[in-house]
Amino acid sequence: MNCPYCGHPDDKVVDSRALKDGAATRRRRECLGCGRRFTTYEYIEGAPLMVVKQDGRREPFDRAKLKGGIVIACAKRLVASETIEQMVREIEEQCYEKEAVEMSSAEIGAMVMTRLKAVDEVAYIRFASVYRRFQDAGEFRREVENL
Repeated sequence: MNCPYCGHPDDKVVDSRALKDGAATRRRRECLGCGRRFTTYEYIEGAPLMVVKQDGRREPFDRAKLKGGIVIACAKRLVASETIEQMVREIEEQCYEKEAVEMSSAEIGAMVMTRLKAVDEVAYIRFASVYRRFQDAGEFRREVENL
């Protein structure tokens, strides 16, 4: 690493600290050329999780998109924002725990439906009606009857 002040290529680490529950390391360094100190941060760079859509397209996993779908399903329902945030966190963790490079949108949708069904049945039906693309009222009625 080159010194940001003089460009000298050598430095020494004078202090290291873990940040964000060990997800990053903060290092104070001292340039061996000019003696000035500077801070660097090290992060583990993971491969981005790609979501395979039903039509075969691939796009990066988007936490905001996941949360948005759950928020819409829970609109005007008595579901606390903390509960929604917890669902999003659990689903995101479950996706990354699989250590897969790609995951289908169907798998993620199933995770959402499982959690919504346990929290609020109306929100579950709302999400399922969009996710499963019910073709007629009969499919919708059967899903409600299964509850």
